[in-house]
Amino acid sequence: MSSVRGRLARRDPDRRGWLRGAPPPGWARVLPSALLAGVCAAELISPEPLDIGFLLGAIPPLAVLAHGPVATAVLGALVVVVLTVPVFKLDDPGSTDLLTVCFVSVLSVLLSYVRSRRDAQLVTERTVAEAAQRAVVPPLPERVGAVRCAGLYRAAQRGTLVGGDFFDVRAGPYGVRAVMGDVQGHGLSAVATVAALLGAFREAVLDQPDPEAVAARLDRRLAVDSAGDPHAELFATAVLLDFSADARIVRIVACGQAGPLLLRDGRAVELDVEPCTPLGLGLAEAAPPRVVSVPLRAGDRLFLASDGVTEARDASGAFYPLAERLPGLAAEDPVALAERVWTDLVRHCPDVQDDVTMLVLAPRPRDGL
Repeated sequence: MSSVRGRLARRDPDRRGWLRGAPPPGWARVLPSALLAGVCAAELISPEPLDIGFLLGAIPPLAVLAHGPVATAVLGALVVVVLTVPVFKLDDPGSTDLLTVCFVSVLSVLLSYVRSRRDAQLVTERTVAEAAQRAVVPPLPERVGAVRCAGLYRAAQRGTLVGGDFFDVRAGPYGVRAVMGDVQGHGLSAVATVAALLGAFREAVLDQPDPEAVAARLDRRLAVDSAGDPHAELFATAVLLDFSADARIVRIVACGQAGPLLLRDGRAVELDVEPCTPLGLGLAEAAPPRVVSVPLRAGDRLFLASDGVTEARDASGAFYPLAERLPGLAAEDPVALAERVWTDLVRHCPDVQDDVTMLVLAPRPRDGL
């Protein structure tokens, strides 16, 4: 179990390692002082002088890893003091050795100053980047109208919060609408397309009376964005869900992507939703998308997953069996369900290479509130 937790920690993009901007670990801060204290204690305890003074030369460079310029300078000065005070029996270094230690200490202070300024700049840039990315895809509320919802997103590109997948749930005058999709490409290159699609979706929720009209609005957005570049070929797959005001019926439109799984009575049912043309390839010129209406009951949950989930393979090449695993992972809380599936997915495929997106929707019909 501990090895599984370790793999999960390494795969979580929100967890930053020491070399990716996180604060240095405690051992890195303690090591220079511990080494200095250890050398001094060994010399004081030993009846004979020990030839371990060379270890002191490593203390200023070690201090650079975790300390600022002031602390590095203090540790460098202590090293020079220990080398020149008779009580530690290290007071007979050659002049060249002592000058070398002084030079290394001064150089370490300079490097510590540069590292501290760089770390401060990285923290600022990361904070700005996270704020910008969360503005594009803000966290979902726990409840939108009569629908409880939870989204989970893990970007394939490390250090990013937004990639080629997207989802949103919004309430409007025509009910609660939800969307989950995947744009061409992934990583930061797809963020602009994701932002455009989500902006179009949020506007369409307010003034389009049915889900196929919302899909047409998204299709037009991509068509307009790619019109200026004949080689752009922007397209996206998406699933749109439109809940009735009493949350007893959901209408579904699938554009180049499979529909959701319905969790009901301990089973995961694949809804018969026929995908139409992907967004950006001319819905207006093709046949109108097929709208599937599904009656809902209290306790039903709709689970949508991107191809990063359904196409994840284990070491033998077997796809992740989402429909088979989902009933055993079911949880009343939508957030818990998404997290359980993510944990199980990483067990199946520890090295997930694609964006992973899940959207869990738990409608609460009025007679079930």
